[in-house]
Amino acid sequence: MAKAKIRYECTACGAEYPKWNGRCTSCGAWNTIEEAPPEIRVSPAGKASARSDLSMQIRELADIGTNEDIRYDTGISELNRVLGGGLVKGSVVLLGGEPGIGKSTLLLQICQFLGRSHSVLYVSGEESARQIKLRAERLAVDTENLYLLTGNDAEAICDTVMQSEPDIVIIDSIQTMSIASISSGAGSVTQVRECTSLFMHTAKAKEIPMLLVGHVTKEGAIAGPKVMEHIVDAVLIFEGDRYQSIRVLRAVKNRFGSTNEIGVFEMRDSGLAEVENPSAMLLEGRPHGVSGTCVCCMMEGSRPILAEIQALASKSTLSAPRRTATGLDYNRLYILLAVLEKRMGLFFGGLDVYLNIVGGFRLDEPAGDLAVALGLYSAVMDKPVGETVIAFGEVGLGGEVRAVSGAAQRIAEAERLGFTLCILPKQTLRGLQTDRFTIRLAGVSSLKEAFRVLEQEGRNG
Repeated sequence: MAKAKIRYECTACGAEYPKWNGRCTSCGAWNTIEEAPPEIRVSPAGKASARSDLSMQIRELADIGTNEDIRYDTGISELNRVLGGGLVKGSVVLLGGEPGIGKSTLLLQICQFLGRSHSVLYVSGEESARQIKLRAERLAVDTENLYLLTGNDAEAICDTVMQSEPDIVIIDSIQTMSIASISSGAGSVTQVRECTSLFMHTAKAKEIPMLLVGHVTKEGAIAGPKVMEHIVDAVLIFEGDRYQSIRVLRAVKNRFGSTNEIGVFEMRDSGLAEVENPSAMLLEGRPHGVSGTCVCCMMEGSRPILAEIQALASKSTLSAPRRTATGLDYNRLYILLAVLEKRMGLFFGGLDVYLNIVGGFRLDEPAGDLAVALGLYSAVMDKPVGETVIAFGEVGLGGEVRAVSGAAQRIAEAERLGFTLCILPKQTLRGLQTDRFTIRLAGVSSLKEAFRVLEQEGRNG
């Protein structure tokens, strides 16, 4: 009898090796390569075992109507926005997030609306049916079209789905599912990859949308091989501090919509509630007459969101002053500090600098550079920025303020919330119809001009 070939597999990314290595050359992780059992491929549900002629299934692109992509309304507009308009028929969506962030709560809440006209099968591998019932009562979910199934056998679950043909299937979670013919345990790289592939083939065969819940690692990435994210149609990530009420839903991948949109929720005792006006919520409770704060407008897809930037500069007792940034790229803070020191003559060498984006949001786009610079200037000079002043623009290494996109939407949102002065790049101001806005627009081409506008506003105020 021939000896079985021994292979090794990285438990972090799923890369295979003929022999053991201390470090995975694919993902760079150390001590993650382990001996893997002989891999047994499982035939996907609904797939013919013998080769067949597929020429009859060939269709011209012009003959395929766009109405074939039916979208199910989830009843939550924030979720519909992230999905691109709703849940597409036959799609597979992976929802990831930290424990306790609200993944299962969100999925159980959409069952209430979907259950009005569709049958929903909720498959749980972590909780019992009684536990799900208790959570459903707390969330006021009482639809008659919601069916519960507890189990971990992926093949049996797919057979049940093929026979019962529900309209929508929810799998909570993919790391608890396993295939009996694969010797590795549930949650391993092989099990997660094969179970995801099995669910995907089942969803495509019956055109049933499936929502898969995925665990995350301590680094924040979805646990399992990267190939799992390539199999599914959309990857959604739930972000937010579990000790704060704000939750942000982002699309990392979406074959049926944009990945720039976000959904904003607030965690309450009764479940997740939509935040239709996140700008007003983030600006609520702003301190008045305090230095180091400035409001910036960032674009999340097509949605402008106003966020408060707080900066604090205090005398340091350390030989190397501390730099801390929450919600902003740490390296970006260093660049802005260097520009302020070199171009503007501000000294931060003996100061500890702390920067925070209020509300748990992340400021990733460069349009927030000007507001960050104004906040740091206000903190080190101890001069408050006006409460009705907003700023946005990219700052270059020469201290210049560069143009950004979406200026009209940003200005309209600031005007709607009662701001009276907007500091923006002069290049952006040239292409705007200024007569459309009642807010005062101050175009600047450098940080010096921006600081001059702030000083003028302070004297007038």
